[in-house]
Amino acid sequence: MNISSIVVQTLPKYLDEVVQNLKSCEVCDYHMHDEKGRIIITIEGEGVQEELEKLRVIENIPHVVAADMQMAYSEDELDQHIEVLNNADAVPKMLNDDDIDLDKVIYRGDLKKKDLEGFAADFDKID
Repeated sequence: MNISSIVVQTLPKYLDEVVQNLKSCEVCDYHMHDEKGRIIITIEGEGVQEELEKLRVIENIPHVVAADMQMAYSEDELDQHIEVLNNADAVPKMLNDDDIDLDKVIYRGDLKKKDLEGFAADFDKID
């Protein structure tokens, strides 16, 4: 499931008409608007293609000057990131190695971005 927020722009003189058309078009959820003609809506779709089809419907409503996606949420994308996090080692392996003398460890930044195997080999050279 994808959810995206969209800012719709119209001229203030057409604001009420465009808001009413958005509320009745059945492809989006209306949330709010201001007196300048900016309208906030959201659309949902099983995928990007469905969202784009709904965006085209909105763009074709009379007096809509622009309809631009501002934020997008993809459930599949979130699931992939959660899977990566769940399968990642929370603690670098080197820090759980009982054979390393921790008094000799020199911290030089973010360990998650380091090549820990190479770092451990360099560590062996420290006296």
